Amino acid sequence: QVQLVESGGALVQAGGSLRLSCVASGLTFSRYTMGWYRQAPGKECELVALITSAGGSRKYGDSVKGRCTISRDDDKNTVYLEMNNLKPEDTAVYYCNVVDGITSVQRMCVEAKGLGQGTQVTVSS
Repeated sequence: QVQLVESGGALVQAGGSLRLSCVASGLTFSRYTMGWYRQAPGKECELVALITSAGGSRKYGDSVKGRCTISRDDDKNTVYLEMNNLKPEDTAVYYCNVVDGITSVQRMCVEAKGLGQGTQVTVSS
């Protein structure tokens, strides 16, 4: 079965940086577009970044554009999210999951919560 293990979250001050990692197992990782989702308290889940198979294309949500870089290492079945110039509004639990382009972000996020524990990012002002 698919398992996703996210790590790298922490409590940081505004302006700081973090690198999140997600190790996937139980799927042919290299075939999938992978994404980072996040859910802040009281808010809907958001897809913040995605990277297509072989890293051919990357897309970012408006809220993180210019501050985040998504990358992947298919040899390690790992997807990364480097976050810079963090803001208090980046505070959320971050999850990774595939992006299939069909299933809604909310449903993919619910699925992600069942496949991994997420990693908490807290940004203090």
